[in-house]
Amino acid sequence: MPAPPRNPAARTFDALASPALTNLIALAGIITPALAWASSRPGVKNALIIVETALVLLLAGTHLWLRKRYITLRRAHNLKSMDDAHYYDLIRAQLERELVSDYDEIANGHLRVYASEVPRLSVMLVKTLIEAQSEPQRILAADLTTDPTLLVRRREYLTANRQMIEAGGTVNRLFIAYRDDLAREAYARDLLALISHHRQLGVTCGLAVRDRLRADQAVDYIVIAAAAVLVEEEQGDADYTKGRSSVYFKNVDRWTERFESVWGHGADSAPMALQKYEIHARPMLDAGTWDTDRATENIDTL
Repeated sequence: MPAPPRNPAARTFDALASPALTNLIALAGIITPALAWASSRPGVKNALIIVETALVLLLAGTHLWLRKRYITLRRAHNLKSMDDAHYYDLIRAQLERELVSDYDEIANGHLRVYASEVPRLSVMLVKTLIEAQSEPQRILAADLTTDPTLLVRRREYLTANRQMIEAGGTVNRLFIAYRDDLAREAYARDLLALISHHRQLGVTCGLAVRDRLRADQAVDYIVIAAAAVLVEEEQGDADYTKGRSSVYFKNVDRWTERFESVWGHGADSAPMALQKYEIHARPMLDAGTWDTDRATENIDTL
C-alpha cells in the first residue's frame, strides 16, 4: 500500500530538519564573513554583514525549533550506578523514541510521571522486563485496594503481566485493604472477583489488612525484577485525570525487602491470610447471607 501523501506543513518541517539544509546554512555562514572581509566596497561589505546576521538568526531559529520537536534525554553520568544498567538504558531509549515530555530527571535514576502517563509507563516497565531478560523475571506488586474495580480496568497492564507469566516469569500481588472495607459485602464481592481474575492470569495473590501495617508498608508500588520500582504517590482515578507516580532505578532491593516483610512465609503469609478470608467470605456471598459481624470476626483472626 502506498504511503499517504504528506501535507505541505509536514514537507516544510522535514525540509527544515534535513541535514543538507543545516550544512548549507553553516557553509554560507563561513563563506559570507570571509567575502565581507575580503571586499573593499563598503556597500557590499554592509550587505554581506546583513546576510550573515540573517543566516545566524535562521540557524538559531532552526535549532530552537528542533529542540521543541525532538526531545533528547540526558544520559546518566554513571550508567553502572543503576541497579540494572541494561534495563535502565532500554527504558531511557524508549522514552526518547516516544517523545514523552518532562523526563530530564531520568539521568539521575529517577522519573516522575502524571495522570494518563502512569498506566502507559507501567506497561512499558513490564514489557521491557521481558525484552531485557533481567533476572529475576519477577514482579512484586503491593496494591492499596481502596476500589477493586480500578485495577480491573487496566487491561493493557494486566495483559503485559499475563505475557510475562507466559514467558516464564512470576507475579506476586499483595492486596492491602482496610478492615472495615473487607467487612463490607459490596467491597468483598468486588475484591474477590478481582482476585479470581488475577489468578486466571497466573498471578499469585495475597492479602494484608492495612490497619495493621506501618505507614512505610502501606504504600502502592510495583517492583520490577531488581531493576526498577514504580511508586504511586497519588492514586489515580478511573479516567486517569489525576495521579502521580515515581520510578526509581536505584536501591530497588529496599523495596523488595519491604514487600517480602509484609508478604511473609508459611502459615502467616499473605497468601494464607487471603485463603482464610475467602473460606469465610465466599460462602456468604454465594448464599446471599452476608453477615458483617461474622466477617469482622474472621478478619480479626487473619
